[in-house]
Amino acid sequence: MDIAFKCPSCHQELEVEIGAAGQQIACPACSKPMTIPQPDANNLKVGIAAHTSAAAKEEKHFSVPVTENPVQPLIKKALPSLEAAAKDGTRRLRIKTIRHIDCKEVGHDNFDTIVTDFLSKVGEESIVSITTISYSYVEMGTQKLLVDFGVLIVYKG
Repeated sequence: MDIAFKCPSCHQELEVEIGAAGQQIACPACSKPMTIPQPDANNLKVGIAAHTSAAAKEEKHFSVPVTENPVQPLIKKALPSLEAAAKDGTRRLRIKTIRHIDCKEVGHDNFDTIVTDFLSKVGEESIVSITTISYSYVEMGTQKLLVDFGVLIVYKG
């Protein structure tokens, strides 16, 4: 059997074997000295193996922050896909940038095909504007500054 009691300083709930009653110990939570109380009807506890582990004895102190302001999400959700946005019925302005370098495969330039596929997927009625862009980047293999192009598509989706 065990004796269940609380530290008089920090109120951490503790349990020890009945044979330790009357001993002077340091609280494992706050390190303040205290005496283990004598067993009585209020503090005797019949031990179960699952309840006598160190993890089961640890008392958790959680607090929920309270505020009068509206709660702000900490994790932003990703924008829905085009298909999900079309089913939802709400259409907001969105932007898609397609870079020429991202459309090159071994020996093939698929820029026109990828732009055409995206535009047909969005639909002509949803397109607000298409703007060409020019940008520069450092090629990792040669460490040269290269200039490339792409398109910036503004659409409702």
